[in-house]
Amino acid sequence: MTRADRIERSHRSHYDQMDGSFHAESLIAYQEGSIVSRIVLKSKGGSVTVFAFDEGEELSEHTAPFDALVQVLDGEAEITIAAERHRLESGDAIILPADIPHALRAVTPFKMLLTMVRS
Repeated sequence: MTRADRIERSHRSHYDQMDGSFHAESLIAYQEGSIVSRIVLKSKGGSVTVFAFDEGEELSEHTAPFDALVQVLDGEAEITIAAERHRLESGDAIILPADIPHALRAVTPFKMLLTMVRS
């Protein structure tokens, strides 16, 4: 699928009920001075959530009992895992290991897809 097809498709519908496909970045909009989230999927096995962070917004250091995958959809973020900083841009991904402290900060407005895997 070409970029033009994806853009046309995202304008047509954010989520296609017929085949389950969606354009993740289009599911959520930035809001000034806020962090916004939208759950895409939630089950016993885990969850998929899209987030939009305005520039400078952050999630303070915390832990989670499950591994998670962060995929940056738009913008740039600084993600700290066990005191090690990682700068990610659109198209980058990183694993947040279970029970390891991590934090996120929006360097620019950024969107991410968070996949939590319960095991």
